[in-house]
Amino acid sequence: MAFGPFETCFGMFDGCGDELLWDMDLKPHAVGDYSMAVVQANSCLEDQAQVMTSPSSTLVGVYDGHGGPDAARFVKHKLFPYINEFAKEQGGLSSDSIRKAFDATEEDFLNLVRRSLRAQPEIGKMGSCCLVGAITVDDIYVANLGDSRAVLGQRVFNGKNHSVVAERLSTDHNVRDREVRKEVRALNPDDSRIVMNCYGVWRVKGVLTVSRSIGDAFLKDVEINRDPLIKKYASTILLKRPALTAEPSIVKRKLKDEDMFIIFASDGLWEKLTDQAAAEIVYKSPRAGIAKRLVRAALDEAARQNGISHREITKIRKGARRHYHDDITVVVIYLDHHSEAHTKLECVNAPTDIFTLHSKEVMMMRKLLFAVLLCSLLLSSTFLEPVIARSVYCTKRCKARCAKAGVRNRCLKSCYICCAQCGCVPSHTYGNKHQCPCYRHKRGSNGKPKCP
Repeated sequence: MAFGPFETCFGMFDGCGDELLWDMDLKPHAVGDYSMAVVQANSCLEDQAQVMTSPSSTLVGVYDGHGGPDAARFVKHKLFPYINEFAKEQGGLSSDSIRKAFDATEEDFLNLVRRSLRAQPEIGKMGSCCLVGAITVDDIYVANLGDSRAVLGQRVFNGKNHSVVAERLSTDHNVRDREVRKEVRALNPDDSRIVMNCYGVWRVKGVLTVSRSIGDAFLKDVEINRDPLIKKYASTILLKRPALTAEPSIVKRKLKDEDMFIIFASDGLWEKLTDQAAAEIVYKSPRAGIAKRLVRAALDEAARQNGISHREITKIRKGARRHYHDDITVVVIYLDHHSEAHTKLECVNAPTDIFTLHSKEVMMMRKLLFAVLLCSLLLSSTFLEPVIARSVYCTKRCKARCAKAGVRNRCLKSCYICCAQCGCVPSHTYGNKHQCPCYRHKRGSNGKPKCP
């Protein structure tokens, strides 16, 4: 996407921004402030994110899709309503109500795949990691499928000094971890190829690095796995039983006075920054724009790893950008340990696709600016007409005035200046200055007549 002179002229784009980056500055939630940011790398954004606030609690969702965007988008529309539904049924939020919401979302998506497989067979290979946080005045719940991550920043004191320590609240379900590989193998003792090392990367059935997800029907449902249509969009992998699960790991933790913030982010951030590095950035930085600051730190690291500058990486287009970094989603939740009673019930969703969003915004801005400029020109036309007419008059009269001049260019230059200032030029090639007194009386620095 290129920004034209209208946008640059009116200061709408600074010319050094990232057209694939979106961010939302601070908004209030139940016990503090929060900030969001997303940068797109894939041709179609596969990350999705949302935050739901109320006076008593805050829900955070980060959904990192793979194989296509459909699963993550589906989760964004289904999971929070199910959490609220089951929490009401059970008289409040609990680990069980969150688990039931994950199960219901998984079942709904698999049913969608079964219904859609004939018309859209590629949906069978789409899935999503799913990270959810639920924060009240007293407690934190973190539920996770896949390798997105929630990291708590905790203040620690060393005498008179204080610093921050990162505490990971979620569990990564990625088979690069030896313990996760053991878990997957234990569930499939008769399948020697359940986890495979493909060109130095461990993958479930040689396909996915994560062991838990929403969707990925071709690795969970034996009937879908054996459907001939799915073979066009997924590797030929025969299942005896589901290779993946949708069972979330759930942690409940009491909030402590020293807990300052939680970073919820897709693995695109954690591939570039350690837990501690991310926590220190948040700890040492102003709150305003903090999520975007973390995204930019990850982009800086991606640029450094590839031997290019930050500016160069921001100019790489979607799709090609995936060779440098993944989609990155960040939500930073500040914990101020007091209830924000004025917080309203609201759900904020990150854009479904950032490139498309910005393209629409640019088109709208260009149309608006064109309308403004057109109105300005129409309003100013009455002032321009005399100027244009006078310019034609000066050109014609000065050419006639200087027709016989020895140095014609010098004569024309002086005549144009005098005409512009006086609004008139005497007729013929010499004399007749009484016809234009202003023209007659003009003098140069040497005291001689200025106008020819």
